[in-house]
Amino acid sequence: MKITRLNEPLYTNGEPPKVGDKLPDFTVVRADGSKATKADLLSKPTLISVVPDLNTSVCSISTKRFNNEVDKFAGINFYTISTNTLDDQKNWCAAEGVKNMEILSDESHNFGEEMGLYLESGVDSRSVWIISADGEVLYQELVYEMTDEPDYDAALTFLSNLK
Repeated sequence: MKITRLNEPLYTNGEPPKVGDKLPDFTVVRADGSKATKADLLSKPTLISVVPDLNTSVCSISTKRFNNEVDKFAGINFYTISTNTLDDQKNWCAAEGVKNMEILSDESHNFGEEMGLYLESGVDSRSVWIISADGEVLYQELVYEMTDEPDYDAALTFLSNLK
């Protein structure tokens, strides 16, 4: 898939799943260092925000925005997945006061590669996913310009309508 960063073309390693597809199997790492699979994360409807690097402004803004919405959605899992190391993620969460949303590491690139979101630059492409408890993609936003924020209102409205 083609995206851009400041209008320079970048390409992901494949095509991401579409609405109606099942999410592929993947493994990410939790803050405590334990591995989590797709099955571990999808106990109920789930919002996954994928950000390239928490230490950049758009990724930071995006993660903080979704973190502030978690308490409004009982019965929904909220995760951010980034390619940052666990130490980077812990330091960022401490500095930014992010406690509501679970931050998961894709430092190994397994998630990005399986999802078709991995970029040669070593990060995953920005996107937002809402997944059913049985792994079906219900909502997908692929952000085609890496410096753009996702459409928070569209994702949150979709979640509100799931209730």
